Amino acid sequence: MTKRLPISLIALVLTVGLAACHSSTKKTTLTLSLAASLKDAMGDIEASYSQAHPDISLENNYGSSGTLTQQIEQGAPVDLFLSAAAKPMDDIERKGLLQAGTREDLLHNSLVLIVPKESQLSGFKGLTNPDVRIIALGDPASVPAGQYGQQTLSSLHLLDKVKSKFVLGKDVRQVLSYVETGNADAGIVYATDALTASQVRVVGTAPENSHDPIVYPVAVLKDSGHKAEAIAFEQFLKSPTATSIFEKHGFAVTAK
Repeated sequence: MTKRLPISLIALVLTVGLAACHSSTKKTTLTLSLAASLKDAMGDIEASYSQAHPDISLENNYGSSGTLTQQIEQGAPVDLFLSAAAKPMDDIERKGLLQAGTREDLLHNSLVLIVPKESQLSGFKGLTNPDVRIIALGDPASVPAGQYGQQTLSSLHLLDKVKSKFVLGKDVRQVLSYVETGNADAGIVYATDALTASQVRVVGTAPENSHDPIVYPVAVLKDSGHKAEAIAFEQFLKSPTATSIFEKHGFAVTAK
């Protein structure tokens, strides 16, 4: 004999089901274009943000800041851009692609020379040694760390002596990988990247006056389909929670 569910229980099941459907349709996806050097820090920050905002889904596009800029200029659907240099952000701001009032310098970083752990190299001047055959550098055409590295070597009067040794990476993480795997005898990366790798050691820090300031500007895009949510996420990036995470990963937080 078939038992019938009480009408009240049927109503409850339908209500819960409809609520679940309604909740899932309201979830907002934010697309973030982020400099490759931010990958570890942003992973931790987004995990924290997602716990507090289950209605927001974050979709990341990591790469060199120059490449990300080109994608945005070509119409890629992006809600928020966090660059590893001012120039890429300047380029898209000049084209009117930023939401007014949202641009802010968020972070600072420093530049270091790294070598495989067993290397005897002791500083930038050692890059001229004959046993240093390959130096990994981000492609200065699109990678800010490569531009800073080139400026540093020029300031130290080393660029003309070592540029024939360059192998260019598509972003700073590829440069790090070249040195980690022993495919390069040295590389120039951000201090924050060096912290993530146990198979390399830092043998030199670029003097601050040897390159442009390493600043990370953030902004919401004018064509964002979720401006309010993107602005809220940008505000979270300046919160004590996010600041603590950035600092743990070696960044200096400038925006408050």
